[in-house]
Order: sequence, then C-alpha cells, then structure tokens
Amino acid sequence: MRLAMIIVVFLAGPALKQAAAQPPELRVAAAPLPADTRGALAPELVRPPLGHPTEHGFLPPAGHPSAPGMTLAELESIAERCNPTLAQAAARVQAARGEQLQVGLYPNPVVGYLGSEIGNEGRAGQQGGFIGQEIVTAGKLQLNRAVAGQEVRQAEFVWAAQRFRVLTDVRRGFYEVLVAQRTVELAQQLVGIGERGVETAEQLMKAKEVARTDVLQARIEADSAQILLQKAQNRYTGAWRTLAAVVGDPAMQPTPLAGNLQDDIVPFTWEDTLNRLLIESPQLAGAQAGVARARAALSREAAGRVPNVDLQAGVQYDNATQDTYTTVQVGVPIPVHNRNQGNIRKAQAELTAAQHEVRRVQLALRQQLAAVFEQYATAHQQVEKYNRDIMPNAEESLKLVSSGYRQGEFSYLMLLTAQRTYFQTSLAYLDALRDLRAAVAAIEGNLLGGSLQALDRGV
Repeated sequence: MRLAMIIVVFLAGPALKQAAAQPPELRVAAAPLPADTRGALAPELVRPPLGHPTEHGFLPPAGHPSAPGMTLAELESIAERCNPTLAQAAARVQAARGEQLQVGLYPNPVVGYLGSEIGNEGRAGQQGGFIGQEIVTAGKLQLNRAVAGQEVRQAEFVWAAQRFRVLTDVRRGFYEVLVAQRTVELAQQLVGIGERGVETAEQLMKAKEVARTDVLQARIEADSAQILLQKAQNRYTGAWRTLAAVVGDPAMQPTPLAGNLQDDIVPFTWEDTLNRLLIESPQLAGAQAGVARARAALSREAAGRVPNVDLQAGVQYDNATQDTYTTVQVGVPIPVHNRNQGNIRKAQAELTAAQHEVRRVQLALRQQLAAVFEQYATAHQQVEKYNRDIMPNAEESLKLVSSGYRQGEFSYLMLLTAQRTYFQTSLAYLDALRDLRAAVAAIEGNLLGGSLQALDRGV
C-alpha cells in the first residue's frame, strides 16, 4: 500500500509541473482537454526517480563517489581512536606483557638477623646475620615466560578480533545510514511530486478527464508520501545514532555521507572466502595460540617435578669466646609425595581441550560463513538481476504506459499502477544493495561484529 502510494505520487508529479506551466485559461477549462494536452501532463514521468543508467546499471541518486560528505575511511579512523573496546583490548595486551615480565623475574634474596645464647652468663651471646636465596632449577623462569608469551599472543589476537568487530559495525552502520539517506532523498522527491499530483488530478477533474476517485487517490498518495518521509527521517536518525555509538562519539551530529552502494564490491567464491577466513581469522589464530600456551604450560609443570634449592649463609660473633664463625645451610625438598603429578595431568587435559578448541573454531567459522555466504550470494544475484533485467524492464514499462496514456490508450489509474511498480522495484533494489553490503562487511570482517558487547577474555 505504502509503495503504491509512492508510485502514484511520482507519476503525477511531472504532469503537475507541466500543467502549472500552461496558460490559466487551459488549466481552468470546463471542457475536456484535447488529446494532445494529455501528453503535456506527464513528459517527465519516465525519468527514473531512483537513479540513472551507467555501465554498472541503475544506481541510487547521490551515490557518486564525488558527492561531498563524510567518507567511510574517515569514520573508521574516528572509531579506531574513540571506540572504548579497542582501548580495553590494548590495555589487556599491556597487562599480559607485564605478567610476562613478572613471571620471569628471579626470586629476591632474603637477609635477616641471627641471635643465640643471648643473656648466657650475662653476656650478649652470639650475634650475627644471614643471607638466603632460592635457586630456581630446571629453567622454570624461562618456561614461565614462554607460557606468558603465548598469553600475550592471545591478548593480541583478542585486540585484532575486536578491531575487526569495530570496523565491521562501522561499515554496516555506514551503509545503513547511506541507504536511509537515499530513502529520505527519495521521500522528499515523492512529497513534492505528490503535492503537484493532487493539483494535476484536480485540474483533470475540472476538465472532466478523470473522476473524483482519481483526485482522492492522488490525495491518498500525497499523504502516504508524507508518512513515508517521516518514517524515512526517523530511520535515518536511528541509523545515525547507532553509527555514532559504534564510532565512539555519540555527540556526533548527522552529516551527509559520501559513498556509492555498489562501488568496490569484489565478487567472492565459497572456496576462496573459506580459505581466506581460515588463514586470517583472529579467532582461529587465538585458538591456535591457546594450543601453544597449553604445550608451554605442560612443559612448565613437568619442570615442576624438579625441586628448587634453598641456600642460606650466615655470620655470627660469639661475645663469650670472642670468636667469629660462619654457617651454611642448603635445603632441598624431597619429592616423595608431591611430584607435581596433579598439575601435570591438569596441563595435559588442558592441552587436549585446546586442540579440540581449534577444531571447534574451524567448524564454527564454517557454520557462520555458510549463513553469511548464503545472504551474500542471494543479494549479489538479486543486484545483478535488478541491474540486468528488472530495472531496465520496469523503466521501459513505465515509458510505454506513459506514452500510451498521452495517446489516450491507458487510464490515469493504469499510469499510477505502472509508477507504483517502478517505485516498488526501485526500493526493493535498494534493499538488495543494503543486504549485499551487510554480507560483504561481514565477510571482510572475518564474521566478527557486535563491537559494543562486553569484552570477553577470549577471542
């Protein structure tokens, strides 16, 4: 119903414009208009309202790359600076690096006071001090840093995944706003056309060319165009607010965007897309880093079977004999009960789980890509069909009906129906382009999105 109203308004628009250019005596004539006057009522009706033919097909208006406005690259740059989740992910990388430094530091030495036989025969007894050091064996500190190094890699992959999420959301939001922007422009044209359409229908009724029902239909179309404009403006406002939130600058005011919905779309194949995803996905890379971490952790726990050595040396002065002597102590735990066997089994199980996690992520990526690629393939085929067949046929049909109407072969309602069909087709074409852009953004973003969700520890 809504699209039908839109089309009617558009068809009546050019006729109104031409009728307004006629002398007053013709516009108020009581007698039926001559047959040739019908042709003067709609000479511009065949002009495509949504776009113009190019080598790429029919493109939405204001979509030329040279159109002024904010570009996608500018929005991506702002998002990389302002989106808080990227700062969070970067902070976690720094935290992991700090942990890597800390776990490899050697234990501090211990110094202390020694005193014995104090007060014996009223003397100070033996007074002195000691120094102790834990000797770390089996390269445990290096192994600690190896484990932490893999945790750093995992944190870096989390950051990379988050960057993809941010960029994907920005791209989706950009094209959502761009479609909404085009819809507002179209709705504004329809409102003007609808207002002129009412005037034209009233003139035709006065000339007894159409019945009052045609005037009522034109008014319905004009009112519907107003509703469509309000809806388009609300949709544009909502889409812009969503984009501003993802960018990280909610105070950003709506600004015209520069871009073309159909430019720079690279065709994808399933095999190439899947192979690229398995190579570039930070989720899979993070899972593989998890396997490396688990292996390093297993080596560290195995080294834990070798006990550390406690070394201590002290010096005391005996006030009774006035002698100075030295003491040395060496302590080594005997691994009789605790041979770290529980931690080793735990590390082995975690390694097995990490290996299966890699397989799970691979299958999950395939599953997600299957759904996204279906959306991409469908939208791509639709866009090609619209460019190659549907849009040219819709335009030709509109031209033929408009020509037949001028020659008296078709009624005014037939003309409105043809216009309605053209507008419905054009709006469906915009929807197909939006779906295609969303799918392309998901594929290029390695299926990552939802950038403002709470940042998880995993990828």
